[in-house]
Amino acid sequence: MIETTTGTSEENRAATSELVKACCRALDGKKAEDIKILYLGSKSTIADYFVIATGTSSPHLRAMRIALEKELDARKASLLGMDVNGDSGWLVVDADNIIFHLFTKTMRERYALEKLWKDADISVFEPDPVPAMAQ
Repeated sequence: MIETTTGTSEENRAATSELVKACCRALDGKKAEDIKILYLGSKSTIADYFVIATGTSSPHLRAMRIALEKELDARKASLLGMDVNGDSGWLVVDADNIIFHLFTKTMRERYALEKLWKDADISVFEPDPVPAMAQ
């Protein structure tokens, strides 16, 4: 878990933000689509961030979830719970103050979390650019 009892709240926000980016990179590495970061801040007591991503199938969602688990574990982040049944088209990974929602396209459109949380600060994850090869 990202420590919230030591350091300044600004340091904690920076650490959480870096964890969100690292997890988004892990999702991108598994070819997740349309990765969005919703900063909820004071708008919610359940989490500071939602990360929403789309997978193409149930096996793809499972691969995305496993990549998230590995990234969270590597960073010694708290994992409070996760949905391991990918057949619903919606997997949830609860990493304390970050909640990841992994959807198939149909389920993402059905539940429309971005619309439900429209007051959140929403940004689209942009992967780091690939460096140009030396000539």
